[in-house]
Amino acid sequence: MSSAHLVDPELVEGLSLLPSLDFALISITDIRNGLESMRGLAPVVEMPEVLTETIVVPGPEGAPELSVVVHRPRAAAGAVPAILHIHGGGYVIGEAAVSDMANRMIVRELGCAVYSVNYRLAPETAHPGPVEDCYAALKYVAENAAALGVDASRIGVMGESAGGGLAAALALLARDRGGPALAFQHLIYPMLDDRTGTTSDPHPHTGEFVWSAANNRFGWGALLGQAPGGPGISPYAAPARAEDLAELPPTYIAVGALDLFFEEDIEYARRLTRAGVPVELHVYPGAYHGFQLAGNARVTQAANRDSLEALRRAMHG
Repeated sequence: MSSAHLVDPELVEGLSLLPSLDFALISITDIRNGLESMRGLAPVVEMPEVLTETIVVPGPEGAPELSVVVHRPRAAAGAVPAILHIHGGGYVIGEAAVSDMANRMIVRELGCAVYSVNYRLAPETAHPGPVEDCYAALKYVAENAAALGVDASRIGVMGESAGGGLAAALALLARDRGGPALAFQHLIYPMLDDRTGTTSDPHPHTGEFVWSAANNRFGWGALLGQAPGGPGISPYAAPARAEDLAELPPTYIAVGALDLFFEEDIEYARRLTRAGVPVELHVYPGAYHGFQLAGNARVTQAANRDSLEALRRAMHG
Protein backbone atom coordinates (compact mmCIF):
# COMPACT_ATOMS: atom_id res chain seq x y z
CA MET A 1 0.00 0.00 0.00
CA SER A 2 1.40 3.41 -0.96
CA SER A 3 1.73 6.13 1.67
CA ALA A 4 1.64 8.90 -0.96
CA HIS A 5 -1.70 10.14 0.37
CA LEU A 6 -0.05 10.83 3.73
CA VAL A 7 2.65 13.13 2.35
CA ASP A 8 2.22 16.78 3.30
CA PRO A 9 0.97 18.46 0.08
CA GLU A 10 3.67 21.11 0.37
CA LEU A 11 6.32 18.37 0.40
CA VAL A 12 5.16 16.51 -2.71
CA GLU A 13 7.12 18.71 -5.09
CA GLY A 14 10.23 18.21 -2.97
CA LEU A 15 10.34 14.54 -3.92
CA SER A 16 11.42 15.55 -7.42
CA LEU A 17 14.41 17.44 -5.97
CA LEU A 18 15.86 14.37 -4.32
CA PRO A 19 18.27 12.13 -6.24
CA SER A 20 17.64 8.47 -6.97
CA LEU A 21 19.30 6.28 -4.37
CA ASP A 22 18.61 2.81 -5.71
CA PHE A 23 21.82 0.96 -4.90
CA ALA A 24 20.49 -2.15 -6.63
CA LEU A 25 20.48 -0.30 -9.97
CA ILE A 26 23.10 2.43 -9.65
CA SER A 27 26.68 1.98 -8.47
CA ILE A 28 27.96 3.85 -5.41
CA THR A 29 30.49 5.62 -7.63
CA ASP A 30 27.80 6.90 -9.99
CA ILE A 31 25.60 8.02 -7.10
CA ARG A 32 28.53 9.84 -5.48
CA ASN A 33 29.42 11.54 -8.77
CA GLY A 34 25.80 12.53 -9.35
CA LEU A 35 25.53 14.11 -5.93
CA GLU A 36 28.77 16.00 -6.51
CA SER A 37 27.37 17.36 -9.78
CA MET A 38 24.15 18.45 -8.04
CA ARG A 39 26.12 20.26 -5.37
CA GLY A 40 27.99 22.17 -8.05
CA LEU A 41 24.68 23.52 -9.39
CA ALA A 42 23.56 24.94 -6.05
CA PRO A 43 23.59 28.75 -5.84
CA VAL A 44 26.29 30.30 -3.68
CA VAL A 45 24.98 32.59 -0.94
CA GLU A 46 27.55 35.00 0.40
CA MET A 47 27.83 35.27 4.19
CA PRO A 48 30.77 37.61 4.78
CA GLU A 49 30.30 37.40 8.53
CA VAL A 50 31.18 33.68 8.45
CA LEU A 51 34.74 32.50 7.84
CA THR A 52 34.98 29.08 6.14
CA GLU A 53 38.16 27.07 5.76
CA THR A 54 39.25 23.45 5.47
CA ILE A 55 41.82 22.12 7.91
CA VAL A 56 43.60 18.80 8.25
CA VAL A 57 43.69 17.08 11.64
CA PRO A 58 45.27 13.83 12.85
CA GLY A 59 43.17 10.74 12.19
CA PRO A 60 42.90 7.68 14.43
CA GLU A 61 46.13 5.87 15.19
CA GLY A 62 47.41 4.20 12.04
CA ALA A 63 44.79 5.89 9.84
CA PRO A 64 45.05 8.81 7.40
CA GLU A 65 44.66 12.45 8.39
CA LEU A 66 41.16 13.92 8.30
CA SER A 67 39.79 16.84 6.35
CA VAL A 68 37.50 19.04 8.45
CA VAL A 69 35.47 21.97 7.10
CA VAL A 70 35.37 24.77 9.67
CA HIS A 71 32.79 27.56 9.81
CA ARG A 72 33.14 30.23 12.49
CA PRO A 73 32.18 33.86 13.12
CA ARG A 74 34.65 36.19 11.41
CA ALA A 75 34.48 38.56 14.38
CA ALA A 76 34.02 36.63 17.62
CA ALA A 77 34.46 38.15 21.05
CA GLY A 78 36.04 35.42 23.17
CA ALA A 79 35.62 31.67 23.02
CA VAL A 80 32.53 30.40 21.20
CA PRO A 81 30.53 27.19 21.57
CA ALA A 82 31.19 24.55 18.92
CA ILE A 83 29.36 21.79 17.08
CA LEU A 84 31.10 18.75 15.68
CA HIS A 85 28.93 18.10 12.65
CA ILE A 86 28.69 14.72 10.89
CA HIS A 87 27.11 14.56 7.43
CA GLY A 88 24.59 11.97 6.30
CA GLY A 89 24.54 9.56 3.39
CA GLY A 90 23.68 6.09 4.62
CA TYR A 91 27.33 5.56 5.66
CA VAL A 92 28.23 5.15 1.96
CA ILE A 93 27.85 8.58 0.29
CA GLY A 94 28.14 12.27 1.14
CA GLU A 95 30.78 14.72 2.25
CA ALA A 96 31.06 17.61 4.69
CA ALA A 97 30.73 20.28 1.99
CA VAL A 98 27.14 19.18 1.26
CA SER A 99 26.12 20.87 4.53
CA ASP A 100 28.08 24.09 4.00
CA MET A 101 25.03 26.31 3.55
CA ALA A 102 23.13 24.94 6.54
CA ASN A 103 26.20 25.05 8.77
CA ARG A 104 27.09 28.61 7.80
CA MET A 105 23.54 29.68 8.60
CA ILE A 106 23.87 28.10 12.04
CA VAL A 107 27.10 30.02 12.63
CA ARG A 108 25.53 33.28 11.47
CA GLU A 109 22.45 32.86 13.64
CA LEU A 110 24.03 31.41 16.79
CA GLY A 111 27.56 32.80 16.89
CA CYS A 112 29.13 29.37 17.26
CA ALA A 113 31.75 27.36 15.36
CA VAL A 114 30.93 24.26 13.31
CA TYR A 115 33.52 21.59 12.56
CA SER A 116 32.22 19.23 9.87
CA VAL A 117 34.30 16.07 9.49
CA ASN A 118 34.95 14.15 6.29
CA TYR A 119 34.96 10.68 7.78
CA ARG A 120 35.88 7.66 5.68
CA LEU A 121 32.94 6.03 3.91
CA ALA A 122 31.83 2.41 3.69
CA PRO A 123 32.25 -0.06 2.10
CA GLU A 124 35.85 1.08 1.54
CA THR A 125 36.10 1.64 5.29
CA ALA A 126 33.90 -0.49 7.50
CA HIS A 127 33.14 -0.06 11.20
CA PRO A 128 34.87 1.11 13.37
CA GLY A 129 36.70 3.38 10.91
CA PRO A 130 33.98 6.04 10.45
CA VAL A 131 33.16 6.51 14.14
CA GLU A 132 36.87 6.47 15.06
CA ASP A 133 37.42 9.27 12.53
CA CYS A 134 34.67 11.28 14.22
CA TYR A 135 36.16 10.60 17.64
CA ALA A 136 39.58 11.79 16.44
CA ALA A 137 38.03 15.02 15.16
CA LEU A 138 36.14 15.54 18.42
CA LYS A 139 39.34 15.02 20.44
CA TYR A 140 41.19 17.51 18.25
CA VAL A 141 38.59 20.22 18.83
CA ALA A 142 38.32 19.55 22.57
CA GLU A 143 42.07 19.26 23.22
CA ASN A 144 42.86 22.38 21.17
CA ALA A 145 39.85 24.40 22.28
CA ALA A 146 41.82 27.33 23.69
CA ALA A 147 43.93 27.74 20.55
CA LEU A 148 40.85 27.38 18.34
CA GLY A 149 38.84 29.97 20.26
CA VAL A 150 36.32 27.35 21.38
CA ASP A 151 34.63 27.08 24.77
CA ALA A 152 35.44 23.49 25.77
CA SER A 153 32.44 23.35 28.10
CA ARG A 154 30.03 23.97 25.20
CA ILE A 155 30.95 21.40 22.57
CA GLY A 156 28.20 19.20 21.17
CA VAL A 157 27.67 16.76 18.33
CA MET A 158 25.16 16.99 15.51
CA GLY A 159 24.30 14.91 12.47
CA GLU A 160 21.61 14.00 9.98
CA SER A 161 20.62 10.46 8.97
CA ALA A 162 23.79 8.33 9.05
CA GLY A 163 25.51 11.39 10.49
CA GLY A 164 22.96 11.35 13.30
CA GLY A 165 23.74 7.70 13.88
CA LEU A 166 27.45 8.46 14.03
CA ALA A 167 26.78 11.39 16.38
CA ALA A 168 24.84 9.08 18.72
CA ALA A 169 27.57 6.44 18.49
CA LEU A 170 30.18 9.13 19.18
CA ALA A 171 28.33 10.21 22.32
CA LEU A 172 28.40 6.60 23.54
CA LEU A 173 32.07 6.24 22.68
CA ALA A 174 33.06 9.49 24.39
CA ARG A 175 31.11 8.48 27.51
CA ASP A 176 32.61 5.01 27.70
CA ARG A 177 36.19 6.12 27.02
CA GLY A 178 36.02 9.04 29.43
CA GLY A 179 36.65 11.29 26.44
CA PRO A 180 35.53 14.87 25.81
CA ALA A 181 32.40 15.80 27.75
CA LEU A 182 29.58 16.69 25.38
CA ALA A 183 27.12 19.48 26.11
CA PHE A 184 24.45 17.96 23.82
CA GLN A 185 23.69 15.58 20.97
CA HIS A 186 21.48 16.93 18.18
CA LEU A 187 20.13 14.11 16.03
CA ILE A 188 18.15 14.80 12.83
CA TYR A 189 16.31 11.65 11.64
CA PRO A 190 19.24 9.57 12.89
CA MET A 191 20.08 6.12 11.45
CA LEU A 192 20.44 4.16 14.68
CA ASP A 193 19.32 0.54 14.28
CA ASP A 194 20.64 -2.01 11.78
CA ARG A 195 17.58 -4.18 12.45
CA THR A 196 15.20 -1.74 10.75
CA GLY A 197 14.09 -3.29 7.48
CA THR A 198 15.07 -6.81 8.50
CA THR A 199 12.01 -7.74 10.59
CA SER A 200 8.89 -9.58 9.52
CA ASP A 201 6.65 -6.75 10.73
CA PRO A 202 7.78 -3.49 9.05
CA HIS A 203 5.89 -0.26 9.54
CA PRO A 204 3.32 -0.10 6.72
CA HIS A 205 3.68 3.65 6.08
CA THR A 206 7.38 4.46 6.41
CA GLY A 207 10.32 4.13 4.07
CA GLU A 208 8.52 4.41 0.75
CA PHE A 209 10.29 7.61 -0.25
CA VAL A 210 14.00 8.48 -0.58
CA TRP A 211 15.49 5.96 1.87
CA SER A 212 13.91 2.52 1.64
CA ALA A 213 14.34 -0.67 3.63
CA ALA A 214 16.43 -2.09 0.77
CA ASN A 215 18.74 0.93 0.83
CA ASN A 216 18.93 0.62 4.59
CA ARG A 217 20.07 -3.00 4.39
CA PHE A 218 22.66 -2.00 1.80
CA GLY A 219 24.04 0.86 3.91
CA TRP A 220 24.22 -1.17 7.09
CA GLY A 221 25.76 -4.13 5.28
CA ALA A 222 28.46 -1.85 3.87
CA LEU A 223 29.24 -0.37 7.28
CA LEU A 224 29.16 -3.64 9.23
CA GLY A 225 30.81 -5.84 6.63
CA GLN A 226 28.06 -8.39 7.23
CA ALA A 227 24.32 -8.70 6.88
CA PRO A 228 22.47 -6.37 9.28
CA GLY A 229 20.09 -7.63 11.93
CA GLY A 230 22.27 -10.40 13.31
CA PRO A 231 23.74 -10.89 16.78
CA GLY A 232 26.84 -9.26 18.20
CA ILE A 233 26.56 -5.83 16.52
CA SER A 234 28.54 -3.13 18.33
CA PRO A 235 26.57 -0.23 19.82
CA TYR A 236 29.32 2.05 18.48
CA ALA A 237 28.10 1.01 15.02
CA ALA A 238 24.36 0.82 15.76
CA PRO A 239 23.58 2.94 18.86
CA ALA A 240 20.15 1.30 19.27
CA ARG A 241 22.07 -1.82 20.31
CA ALA A 242 23.44 -0.08 23.42
CA GLU A 243 22.12 -1.62 26.63
CA ASP A 244 22.92 1.39 28.83
CA LEU A 245 21.96 4.91 27.74
CA ALA A 246 22.54 6.60 31.10
CA GLU A 247 24.77 9.66 31.44
CA LEU A 248 24.49 10.64 27.81
CA PRO A 249 24.19 14.36 27.05
CA PRO A 250 20.85 16.14 26.64
CA THR A 251 19.39 15.00 23.35
CA TYR A 252 17.37 16.50 20.52
CA ILE A 253 15.72 14.10 18.05
CA ALA A 254 13.65 15.10 15.03
CA VAL A 255 12.09 12.77 12.46
CA GLY A 256 9.30 12.73 9.91
CA ALA A 257 6.28 10.47 10.43
CA LEU A 258 6.89 8.79 7.04
CA ASP A 259 10.64 8.34 7.53
CA LEU A 260 11.95 4.77 7.62
CA PHE A 261 13.72 5.73 10.88
CA PHE A 262 10.54 6.90 12.60
CA GLU A 263 10.08 3.92 14.92
CA GLU A 264 13.74 3.44 15.81
CA ASP A 265 14.08 7.15 16.62
CA ILE A 266 10.98 7.16 18.79
CA GLU A 267 12.23 4.07 20.61
CA TYR A 268 15.66 5.61 21.19
CA ALA A 269 14.04 8.74 22.61
CA ARG A 270 11.85 6.61 24.90
CA ARG A 271 14.84 4.65 26.19
CA LEU A 272 16.87 7.81 26.75
CA THR A 273 14.13 9.27 28.93
CA ARG A 274 13.97 6.06 30.96
CA ALA A 275 17.73 6.39 31.50
CA GLY A 276 17.27 9.91 32.90
CA VAL A 277 18.55 11.77 29.85
CA PRO A 278 16.73 15.03 28.98
CA VAL A 279 15.13 14.58 25.55
CA GLU A 280 13.41 16.95 23.15
CA LEU A 281 11.54 14.96 20.51
CA HIS A 282 9.83 16.28 17.36
CA VAL A 283 7.77 14.27 14.86
CA TYR A 284 6.72 16.06 11.69
CA PRO A 285 3.51 14.80 10.08
CA GLY A 286 3.55 14.03 6.38
CA ALA A 287 7.33 14.26 6.23
CA TYR A 288 9.63 11.74 4.53
CA HIS A 289 13.38 11.27 4.89
CA GLY A 290 15.26 14.38 3.78
CA PHE A 291 12.10 16.50 3.57
CA GLN A 292 14.02 19.65 4.49
CA LEU A 293 15.16 20.03 0.90
CA ALA A 294 11.64 21.36 0.28
CA GLY A 295 12.59 24.64 1.89
CA ASN A 296 9.36 26.53 1.24
CA ALA A 297 7.09 24.02 2.97
CA ARG A 298 5.70 25.17 6.30
CA VAL A 299 6.61 21.90 7.97
CA THR A 300 10.22 22.37 6.82
CA GLN A 301 10.30 25.90 8.14
CA ALA A 302 8.91 24.70 11.47
CA ALA A 303 11.54 21.93 11.64
CA ASN A 304 14.33 24.40 10.91
CA ARG A 305 13.06 26.80 13.60
CA ASP A 306 12.77 24.00 16.15
CA SER A 307 16.28 22.78 15.38
CA LEU A 308 17.85 26.22 15.54
CA GLU A 309 16.14 27.13 18.81
CA ALA A 310 17.18 23.83 20.40
CA LEU A 311 20.79 24.49 19.40
CA ARG A 312 20.50 28.02 20.78
CA ARG A 313 19.32 26.72 24.15
CA ALA A 314 21.94 23.95 24.23
CA MET A 315 24.82 26.35 23.59
CA HIS A 316 23.66 29.60 25.15
CA GLY A 317 21.29 28.51 27.92
